[in-house]
Amino acid sequence: MHTEPHTEGHHKPRHLAEKFEGMIGVVMIAAIVLLAVGMVYGIMTTDSTPAWMR
Repeated sequence: MHTEPHTEGHHKPRHLAEKFEGMIGVVMIAAIVLLAVGMVYGIMTTDSTPAWMR
């Protein structure tokens, strides 16, 4: 026998920040990975020899 009332009904509309609150961690990890890939690419393709020595 249930003693708790059934309270499930319409959900309150959530704010935009609350909708994406769970995605913040994923977005941060994706940004870190993209920056790391860009840094490695920049290091690999940059010529470290000064212009006056070429």
